[in-house]
Amino acid sequence: MNRTLGIQIESLAQQISQEQLPSVEDAAYDSYGSEHEQCLPGTRVELFCDVKLWATSPRGKCIFWLNGMAGTGKSTIAQTVAHIFNTEDTSIRLGASFFFMKGERDRNNAKKFIPTIVKQLMTRNQQLAGQIFRAIENNPDIVTRSLQQQFKKLLLQPLLSLDSAETEVMVIVIDALDECEQEKDIRDLLELLPELQRSKSLRIKIFLTSRPELPIRLGFKQSCDYQDLVLHELPTPVIEHDIRTFLKDRLKKLQTMHALSSDWPGEDITEILVRKSVPLFIFAATICRFIGDGRKHPERRLAAILQSKTSTPVSQLEHLYHPVLEQLLNPEDNAESIELGKEFRDVVGVIILLAIPLSIHALGQLLPESEEKDISHLLGNLHSVLNVPASSHAPVRILHLSFQEFLLKTTSVFHIDEKDSHRKIASYCLRMMNSRLKHNICGLTSYGTQRADIASHAINQHLLEELQYACRYWMYHLEQGGTLESGIDVFGFLQKHFLHWLEAMSLMGLMSETVDIISTLKSCLKGGIEPELLAFLYDAKRFILKNIYIVNIAPLQIYCSGLAFSPTHSIIRNMFKAEQRWIHSPPQVQSSWSAELQTLEGHSSPVSSVAFSPDGRTVASGSSDKTIKLWDAGTGSEIRTLEGHLDQVRSVAFSPDGRIIVSGSNDNTIKLWDARIGSEIQMLEGHSSSVLSVVFSPDGQMIASGSSDNTIKLWNAETGSEIWTRKNHLNWICSVAFSPDGQMIASGSYDNIIKLWNAETGSEIRVLEGHLDWICSVAFSPDGRMIASGSTDTTIKLWDAGTGLEIRTLKGHSSSVWSVAFSSDSQMIASGFYNNTIKLWNVGTGSEIWTLKGHSDQIQSVAFSPHSQTLASGSIDKTIKLWNVETGSEIRIQKGHSDRVQSVAFSPNGQMVVSGSTDNTIKLWNTETGLEIRTLEGHSGSVFSAAFSPDSQMVVSGSNDNTIKLWDAGTGLEIRTLKGHSSPIWSVVFSPDGQMIASGSMDTTIKLWNARTGSEIRMLRGCSGMICTVAFSPDSQMIASSFYNKTIKLWDARTGLEIRTLEGYSDSIWSVTFSSDSQTVASGSIDKTIKLWNAGTGSEIRTLENQSDRVRPVAFSDFENKLMIELGFHISLHNDWICFESEKVLWLPSDYRAPTHSAVKNNSLALGYQNGRVSIIGLFSFKG
Repeated sequence: MNRTLGIQIESLAQQISQEQLPSVEDAAYDSYGSEHEQCLPGTRVELFCDVKLWATSPRGKCIFWLNGMAGTGKSTIAQTVAHIFNTEDTSIRLGASFFFMKGERDRNNAKKFIPTIVKQLMTRNQQLAGQIFRAIENNPDIVTRSLQQQFKKLLLQPLLSLDSAETEVMVIVIDALDECEQEKDIRDLLELLPELQRSKSLRIKIFLTSRPELPIRLGFKQSCDYQDLVLHELPTPVIEHDIRTFLKDRLKKLQTMHALSSDWPGEDITEILVRKSVPLFIFAATICRFIGDGRKHPERRLAAILQSKTSTPVSQLEHLYHPVLEQLLNPEDNAESIELGKEFRDVVGVIILLAIPLSIHALGQLLPESEEKDISHLLGNLHSVLNVPASSHAPVRILHLSFQEFLLKTTSVFHIDEKDSHRKIASYCLRMMNSRLKHNICGLTSYGTQRADIASHAINQHLLEELQYACRYWMYHLEQGGTLESGIDVFGFLQKHFLHWLEAMSLMGLMSETVDIISTLKSCLKGGIEPELLAFLYDAKRFILKNIYIVNIAPLQIYCSGLAFSPTHSIIRNMFKAEQRWIHSPPQVQSSWSAELQTLEGHSSPVSSVAFSPDGRTVASGSSDKTIKLWDAGTGSEIRTLEGHLDQVRSVAFSPDGRIIVSGSNDNTIKLWDARIGSEIQMLEGHSSSVLSVVFSPDGQMIASGSSDNTIKLWNAETGSEIWTRKNHLNWICSVAFSPDGQMIASGSYDNIIKLWNAETGSEIRVLEGHLDWICSVAFSPDGRMIASGSTDTTIKLWDAGTGLEIRTLKGHSSSVWSVAFSSDSQMIASGFYNNTIKLWNVGTGSEIWTLKGHSDQIQSVAFSPHSQTLASGSIDKTIKLWNVETGSEIRIQKGHSDRVQSVAFSPNGQMVVSGSTDNTIKLWNTETGLEIRTLEGHSGSVFSAAFSPDSQMVVSGSNDNTIKLWDAGTGLEIRTLKGHSSPIWSVVFSPDGQMIASGSMDTTIKLWNARTGSEIRMLRGCSGMICTVAFSPDSQMIASSFYNKTIKLWDARTGLEIRTLEGYSDSIWSVTFSSDSQTVASGSIDKTIKLWNAGTGSEIRTLENQSDRVRPVAFSDFENKLMIELGFHISLHNDWICFESEKVLWLPSDYRAPTHSAVKNNSLALGYQNGRVSIIGLFSFKG
């Protein structure tokens, strides 16, 4: 590589920060911390020739798998192979290397594998570096995505984008894959790596080493693109030669170092050591380290080795490590030896079983009976088997896994009882967490602080190494320790620190692991466990699932949103109610956990389709944002995003084996995707309009599609070729479905009919008629006997699949049915409706089982999991919800209005809220409890506006029935009705002195009324359009009114004359108010701006951008002449957050967002919603 090119590549790589591409520097073969030496010259000669031949051969397999049992020298060979290709002048260059290491943070998993490999490759090829740089720019959060997504975006796609005419070959060296502790990571890598052979300009070859462990053997069994070599099956003379060369080299160095005689140790002794070592290189290496440890004379240590006898590989380890450890004991003092043996087991027994290595300092903190200095002294004698760094803050590592295996199997005094040691470590972890975890452990200044904004050093400063370990691995050690007979200690910890533990896990970015930890704990509890603990664990899991999304973003929301929106009977909510000291009026919530398990958020537009993978572990969703997302069905975490469609994705489906996803889009295409890595496999073109529905045949060989071009097409799933097309429908085909035997296809159309087709020939079998409007969805029952159809005629029909006759019609709703799905046992049907609800039906009786509510907009798709325990739903509200359909419990909160809330307002004394609705009623609410006080009935049309009198004794309401009504707030009785408007009344308000009422109407008039008598005082003339809102100045002298025509008018309340018109908006104005001195007017518009005006001159003072999605009321502070944007005095609403003095403090779950109307009073806010609910939230100060 020329110097200029090298500098360019290095400069490009340096532009990428560690946050953008977090790599593991110690994983590279030539890193400072590399533990592995290289093979001596003259050893492994034939093996290295084979490797070079494989790498240079154009027809060589993609992967060279070097496998062998423990101690056969795999890592040393990998180190040497990497060195050869990195330094020797060959046509093949080292591209990258990654040396896995069990128990080593970031090297015992594949989380940073792809970024590490990619970062190294960037320094090797300028064109590739440019492609990777662009990939990171286009996907800035790619390193937080799944392994498959990282592989696709950061590695595979950049490689496939290279267009160089010359072909270059690079080798990637991967060592000790078996030490990657996540079997899924191993499986995924073995599936992904062969994909690299698709790259032609830059050919990638993989040199991989591992033990022949089952997950790796199974992974390779599914692939034919590898060459393997088994180290321990090499001819014995070859192994003897290499070990002899190694021993002679090391013993010669020891002879010089210790000034031993020139003939030491002699040929005969050397040969004995060779025979003891074969076939394990680790035996020879450990012998040399042990002999060379300067604490005792080398000859005495050599004699101890020679006295041991060797037979099988297992006994080889016994006779290797036993002499090494015996030197710890004092043969002349049995009591001291016993004490030293216990100390060894207490310390080393922990070290060898840790999930990741800890430093001596951390071990001293974790182990209750061992001080740091004592641990350091003990480990000083074990340098031949442990990597003990000079710094007490660097991790202590096992030099080779065989040492752990020896200690767990030996019958000597050094035996480590694996289960007992794991239980001890678990107890140490619980003790650590009990003593250190606390609320807001990092001292964050805001409850809305996002984890991404917290520096890692700040987290590490408060969550020290040993505490982080305890939080993450306490359950791992409990599980490894065997079935728990008692959960008392665990329960005590959870009762006190459950939320603190979640906070810590969130700060570490590990919230997704908490779901599995709680599930694992529950599975470990067998017999005699207190029911209270089991109930707690159920509640804990539901609590995590509900809040995992926001706690991943803002850790302290576990105490805010997490508690505030949990059911009132939630064990967690009540156990930790002291943490809710910041809220005096919590929102009204359901009493117990509903069927809704979780809300999946991530799409930026409506979700049009959802589907479960055949194994039930993954949910796929298609959206109007042009993407498909894959989600973990167990934790709700996003796995990856599939991008490539140019328009809305209308339908998604998995292949029967779960390996492929098919999608149909408004871009008129069908795409096939690799479900494992998210890459596009092929695109099927042929439809001339939107593809509205796609489905695989039961054998996975065919795909059926329905389109708005009125055709149904059948495709060969492997080749992408079109098999047949039929255009017998007269309108859009919105849904297609295969029968379970694959013989028939059903199609539902906007022509109000269903057709059945012969899948093989494409001939029409029969027509099912009976619906009166569009058919949106069709589905076969899994037993093949029935077809269900959903229609905009608000019915679901069941048909006999064999005869086409209608079995029954499911009624009981007044909304269009967008989606239907059968349960796996064909006993239930789920249906998604236009009215935002989901219903479950009994197929046998046709009766409704229950209704699921939670979405804030219409349901476009529903799908059962394979075992029908979970239901997924996709909605126009941009979310996917997962429901537990076994419980059947619905969300039950206070009834509220039965239709959209059109108005909310606080009483001046702050004790009540009034709401008006399109259900024609007015309701009064207690602001302290959030409960309904009473309902005011009398209007015959929607109530668009309601307000209190200044003394809070009366309520005024304006309605679609063209009337204004006055009510007694104390009794709910109607006082009088004011008539005079000829169209609906949009806005009513009392004057601050209580003498007048102002009303604005669609009849383009504003009227002033005597509040005491109800008589009309005057009409304000000069209105130029429909009035949106009216407001009095605090001195009752002026009235401000806003109009649909984008203007504001100021009026003299005494004379009714217009004072001036304020102009400057680009859209309708829905909010207007005066400052306390009546000198300034503030107004808010649909164009998302707030303007301040000089009431005396009419001139605009300034414009403020409103960041919220909706127009919010504006108000002036009672305490200072200062505008508080949106909702109020100290509280404001910004999209999904309630803010306190501009700081985010309370995140709103999806079903509490997008209120139709809102109001503020001091530190309380009232929110009215589309579904009729009214929520009141009152906060104390968040300071301190």
